[in-house]
Amino acid sequence: MIRTDALPVPTDALLARYKVEDGHYTDAFVADVKGAVDLPLFLEAFYTAGLFRGERLVLRLAGHPSTDMDAANLAMGSSNDFAIWSVADRTGTQILLCDKFGSTASWFQVESVGSGTRLWFGSAVIAAPGANQIPFFARVLTPVHKLYSRLLLAGAVRRLRHFA
Repeated sequence: MIRTDALPVPTDALLARYKVEDGHYTDAFVADVKGAVDLPLFLEAFYTAGLFRGERLVLRLAGHPSTDMDAANLAMGSSNDFAIWSVADRTGTQILLCDKFGSTASWFQVESVGSGTRLWFGSAVIAAPGANQIPFFARVLTPVHKLYSRLLLAGAVRRLRHFA
């Protein structure tokens, strides 16, 4: 079993711009892996893992197709778009993607810890301008979202083992 933990969004994270005080929802999950993993490898593993392929199928049916090559291009920085997301910001160790509707964001970070790497995955549900909280349906689905996020992160860790 792959361990994932919920942690507060770091203050220096690209995701931190979505402050809970402004009505947004944010979360962050971590998994520690052995060895060095850079951001491109983490992104490719995440977006090509089995569970996320299911999400990609749903997105394809909704008119937002993507391929493993699209995931690799995003990971390597040769594309700023992937399925329904576009890069909002990127550093050498972090990337923030926002959906084309401006309602959600996904964040990834790699952090060297000892002889391994801490993989961060977080998200934001963005409150509408002038709203003091996220929509009701998003609040109701938060527990499911948290579980799904942990499963996605664990899937990326499993996928990384295949890359090694």
